[in-house]
Amino acid sequence: MTPSDYEFLRKLLKERSGLDLSADKQYLLESRLIPLARKAGLPGLPELVQKLKGAPDALTAEVVEAMTTNETFFFRDKVPFDHFRAAIMTHLLQARAGRRSLRIWCAASSTGQEPYSIAMCLKELGAALTGWRVEIIATDLSQGVLEKSRAGLFSQFEVQRGLPIQLLVKYFTQIGELWQLNADIRAMVQFRQLNLLQDFSHLGVFDIIFCRNVLIYFDQDTKTDVFGRLAKVIEPDGFLMLGAAETVVGLTEAFKPHPERRGLYSPSVAQGARGAQPALRAVASR
Repeated sequence: MTPSDYEFLRKLLKERSGLDLSADKQYLLESRLIPLARKAGLPGLPELVQKLKGAPDALTAEVVEAMTTNETFFFRDKVPFDHFRAAIMTHLLQARAGRRSLRIWCAASSTGQEPYSIAMCLKELGAALTGWRVEIIATDLSQGVLEKSRAGLFSQFEVQRGLPIQLLVKYFTQIGELWQLNADIRAMVQFRQLNLLQDFSHLGVFDIIFCRNVLIYFDQDTKTDVFGRLAKVIEPDGFLMLGAAETVVGLTEAFKPHPERRGLYSPSVAQGARGAQPALRAVASR
């Protein structure tokens, strides 16, 4: 692959997905796109680039999807779900008691383990949510992973990664070598295709936004832009959950962290006219 071909692909990926590849990631492009080129009947990446320059949208979408990282597993990193169960929901059950409704958004939901983990957490609350209307919106750039998510079918390896055995027995049915999540849990999540680089205000306003382990692939300007738009679709006393390696520091004033709660943020007081950052009780991060 020539330097100009690599630059074309880097620019294309950044414009279409936000993925910001450094100059030393040519090997990554080659490992993921050479199989795609062959599948399209092309001898190599130079020919793939030439075809992409003819602007075939379907092929461009395949390139973007091939470069998307879909690493995920149930209850990933554990701590965010400890926060969700013991602190966030404790606050919101009181703060939303008047309207008895809750909206949660999982951005970059990949193959569905994160939103389904949230759904199981909510199901475990039992009677505490009786009579409540709860929406979980899960979005991803990749149509392929969304189709897998909707099916709720997972391999033995996938259910062994982070999923407590008691929840596997309670909420899954074994089908041959696969495990299918029960229909009542699947029905709690709405999956939609969405590009975070584009406007997402049509999704409405949320009480909780999980946006974990996706912004790490974006450059600083893109991160700042996304944070600014996230601040417009979150309740003033809502919660933003980022990945363990992510932060808002130096990128935006729209959110501030909850001390001693890694990855958890709320809108800055100046951002919200309807409320202030909630005070949460101490939560052990086991």
